[in-house]
This record gives sequence, C-alpha cells and structure tokens, in this order.
Amino acid sequence: MSKMWNLWHGCHKISEGCRHCYVYRSDAKYERNSAVVVQTKSFDLPIQKKRNGEYKIPAGTLLYTCFTSDFFVEDADKWRAQAWEMISKRRDLDFMIITKRIDRFCENLPDDWGAGYDNVTVCCTVENQDRADYRLPIYRSALIKHKIIICEPLLERIDLSKYEIGSWVEQVVAGGESGINARVCDFDWILEIHDLCVSQGVSFWFKQTGAKFLKNGKLYFIKRQFQHRQAQKAGINFLT
Repeated sequence: MSKMWNLWHGCHKISEGCRHCYVYRSDAKYERNSAVVVQTKSFDLPIQKKRNGEYKIPAGTLLYTCFTSDFFVEDADKWRAQAWEMISKRRDLDFMIITKRIDRFCENLPDDWGAGYDNVTVCCTVENQDRADYRLPIYRSALIKHKIIICEPLLERIDLSKYEIGSWVEQVVAGGESGINARVCDFDWILEIHDLCVSQGVSFWFKQTGAKFLKNGKLYFIKRQFQHRQAQKAGINFLT
C-alpha cells in the first residue's frame, strides 16, 4: 500500500525539468503562487493517531514525499528536522524522497543518519546530460542505502554508462513530459537507458510516454490518461 505525504507545498524552478512544472500549472488555476512554500495540514501525517491510539498510517505503507515541492527546498529548512524525526520514529514505514536538490542533501541530514536509514529511498532526478553530469557524481558518493535515478521528464539523450550504475543504483525510471507545453520524448532515448540497465543488472521502469512521444520517426500526441498505459504496453520494464 502507498500514500502521498506532502509535508509542504510550493517550490522554486531550478533547472530545465522544472520549466513546465505540473504544480505551477495546477496552482495557476486557483491563482496560487507556487513559489511560496508553506507547511501543509498533512505535515505530521506519519504520526497522526486514531482515537484508539493506533497510527492512522499502518505499518508497511510506502509514503511518497513532497510531490508538490522538494524535500530539500531551502524554504523548508526550518521544518526538515521535524520531518526527519517523524521518519526516524516510523521505522515501520518506507519513505521515498525524490529531489532535484541532491547538492543540498549532505548539509540537511539528521545526526543519526549514519550510512542512511533502512526505510528511506532517496531518488535523484536528471532530465538532461547537463543535470546528470552535475547531480550524479554527488548522488553516487552520498550515504544513502536505497538509490533510484529518475530520468523524467526526459528532455534529451542521456548517457549514463560512465556512472557504472550497476554497482550502486537499484532502479532507473524514465518518462516523458506531460502538459500542453510538453517537450518531445524520443523512444530511442528510453531504449538506450533500458538497454544499459539490462546490461548492468539494474531494474528499469518506463513510467510514461509524455504528451509528445516520438517513435520510429513518427510523433504521437498522447492524452494524459493514456501516457502511463502506453508506456506499459511497450513491454520494456525490467526487474532484477
């Protein structure tokens, strides 16, 4: 079982993958400023209890964090220690943190982090070669027990071969960009990452095609509700 845990809402665009951010698109409909980072009512979700004293979130649940922000966004520095305390307290839950700010990771850890918490997966997003070459050396050396590379939105061909991912990455996720202004995702880019993962024994997940998907020289315009399904139909997911 999985659940979202959005501790805070709002973020700042820092790279090309942020250009058409879905949070900014959604907030614009309600005239909300996405650059203002605020704590949410769900901040203490992992430790919320029922009247009988049991936790509302049962043991074994996977919590995806900060899908409307970034766990390491600067504005949330004042709340992050409390967040780590809750993550540490609920060792019976699994937490997935996806970040574009892996360069802020080491300076924002709890004192008892050590080599990493067993119940935390930290995922590093790379959308192009420039961000891969900047973020992945930092990510590779970081003390994290569970690592996943997220190539989404994939904006160009990315060469991951020089990073020897088979020795330190559990999975690579790849997918295109959604939204009316989405940039093209080429299936050849997806396949190259897939082939590298297979050759190095790393799990691979083709998550979604994106809205504009190029395959065999033909450009497809795919509606949001079909993007995950079409990716699954490709039949290239790989589990180790």
